Amino acid sequence: MSDIGIEFPERGIARLFELPPAPDPGPTEILIRTRYSGVTNGTERHAMMGDFGYGHYPGRHGYQHVGIIEAAGSEVKGFAQGDIVFFGRYVGHRSWHIQDVAYADQHSYNSHLCIVLPKSVSPEFCALLGVAGVATRAVRRCRVGPAQRVWVAGAGPIGQFAAQAARAFGAHVTVTDVIDRRLQIAEKLMAHRVINMSQPDSVESLKAGAPYDRIIDTCGVLSLFKDIHEANLLAYQGAIASIAVRGETVFNWSMLHGREASIEVSCHFSLDDLRVVLHFLQQHIIQIEPLVLHRAPIAEAPRIYEMLRDNRDKMLGIIFDWR
Repeated sequence: MSDIGIEFPERGIARLFELPPAPDPGPTEILIRTRYSGVTNGTERHAMMGDFGYGHYPGRHGYQHVGIIEAAGSEVKGFAQGDIVFFGRYVGHRSWHIQDVAYADQHSYNSHLCIVLPKSVSPEFCALLGVAGVATRAVRRCRVGPAQRVWVAGAGPIGQFAAQAARAFGAHVTVTDVIDRRLQIAEKLMAHRVINMSQPDSVESLKAGAPYDRIIDTCGVLSLFKDIHEANLLAYQGAIASIAVRGETVFNWSMLHGREASIEVSCHFSLDDLRVVLHFLQQHIIQIEPLVLHRAPIAEAPRIYEMLRDNRDKMLGIIFDWR
């Protein structure tokens, strides 16, 4: 196969499929040749396993692509042949992409989501710019600010970036998980406190930092809202940012009512969120490289998805090399 993509033909299976040759771009389109792509661990595993209504096969998923502009239409503005770009549309892992770049609303996740990468950042590690964008959008939507107490529940890729973004906006950040290696990475990336929730004293340790002005849910634990309510963890006028994919959700009304608190949900990211992440990357305030535990040529993608299926607790940042 010369031009290929990744798809899930049935539950729990990933395979490569053949793409037709790339067409010429239209007047406002660009042709992007993929160099790297990043796995979105939670979403792509849910899609592969048919969780939460994702079970449509064959399915093609993923939204983190770094490539070079191979050709540009005659009316394209802001992009040129040879530019290295991040492309964030949910179109799946593919060796080429055609994207109309005429709609460039900076704050909408429905715009073209294509941004030229500055030379000061690593194109390879920018393959995880999408999950960083998801986390940053959620942090911005729930209005994280200086000196706030923020609890990030879950230290997977999005949780790690949410913790870094919250710290970048001046918050005091507590990160929880049940996997020591993830907590060690969060600590290395300057989380103020980390707590392993599998330990006997974990709830008391968590309560010691309460009440939290913002709670960012990246773990999807079904009892989380109940636990927040029963342990009195949410501050007055606090907010819970619910990022993790869920099915039906139940929460106690008084958790929000007496506190005048809220639950915020955000979707994907915008060009402006990507701009903010790139700013923090260039200032070395947000880091990507320490999160990357698996880098593999695209031919090994089916094996990587087997690992994500069977040993997801050992996975964190995953990047495919298409060169």
